[in-house]
Amino acid sequence: MHFDRELDVKGLNCPLPILRTKKALAGMSSGEVLHVLATDPGSVKDFQAFARQTGNDLLSSAEMNDVFEYYLKRK
Repeated sequence: MHFDRELDVKGLNCPLPILRTKKALAGMSSGEVLHVLATDPGSVKDFQAFARQTGNDLLSSAEMNDVFEYYLKRK
């Protein structure tokens, strides 16, 4: 999937992945896509809730080899 910016938050635990994602999205333009890599298993529910609460679109989420990958589209 095409993305405009990548954020690696592997090794960080809640709430840091969400806080760093929020900061990264704030510096992006509407419609741009952020690719996030995380290792915190709790991030799955966190990113779903974050997208609902902020209005940003969670385009996809996947897990491979204990790494969670998210694509968020800036509102």
